[in-house]
Amino acid sequence: MKNTLKEKMKTRPVFGMTIYSGSAAVVEALGHIGFDFAFIDAEHSPLEVTDLREIILGARLAGVSPLVRVTRPDEIEIRKAFEMGAEGVIVPHVRTKEDAEICVRGAKFPPIGRRGYDSTVRSANYGFANFNAGEYIENSNGTELVIPMAEDFEFMDNIKEIFEVNGLDVINFGPADFALSKNIRIFYDMSQEDVQKAMKEISEKCNEKGMGLMAPAVPPTKENIEALIAKGVNMIICGSDMYNYQSAASAIKKNAIDKII
Repeated sequence: MKNTLKEKMKTRPVFGMTIYSGSAAVVEALGHIGFDFAFIDAEHSPLEVTDLREIILGARLAGVSPLVRVTRPDEIEIRKAFEMGAEGVIVPHVRTKEDAEICVRGAKFPPIGRRGYDSTVRSANYGFANFNAGEYIENSNGTELVIPMAEDFEFMDNIKEIFEVNGLDVINFGPADFALSKNIRIFYDMSQEDVQKAMKEISEKCNEKGMGLMAPAVPPTKENIEALIAKGVNMIICGSDMYNYQSAASAIKKNAIDKII
């Protein structure tokens, strides 16, 4: 299965949207619009990781890279997401070096991790199309993205040890949960001092290691996106399907319907 996002990230920032609705049609539309990735959520939605098959297939069909957020650092969930065709797996609440090691063990084949092998899965084209086991393992290890989330103060407490783990590709900084973990109620405000300090340290570490950095632009304006890029972010989350639907629907209600009724 061909993965392209990692190569794109070598030349420019990439842009995506979080998908909470569980709609394959929304993900397909995202690809047809021209977004680079779909951040498909199984943490804050009622969907299990194994419910995402059609959504991942829709992403692949439309040429948008499917990234799946699993529910926790769990080797089986991570492996299943990749076997269904995810190009990357986002793992919430990674707090320790041990959590990061679980991510890699479930995502990468030896010698990097301990992912179990099977060719009768979508990521291996079910063993068809001139399948070659060695090429499949090398391609998976080289192009699939392991993306732990830095969204707890414990991540920052253990940041040095976490970055020592081999096999991590991108860090996803979650400012809302990070602030909440410190009982700071600012949500997505990137200007708060503690949030800025954490973001700066993560960005520096990612730059040192040649890793990607993901963060949300809320709201997804040109100014907010440019500010993130200036801070070293090269994977920009441009809101979510529900957030952007809410914004568009609210504008229609306010600017059209309310003026009629």
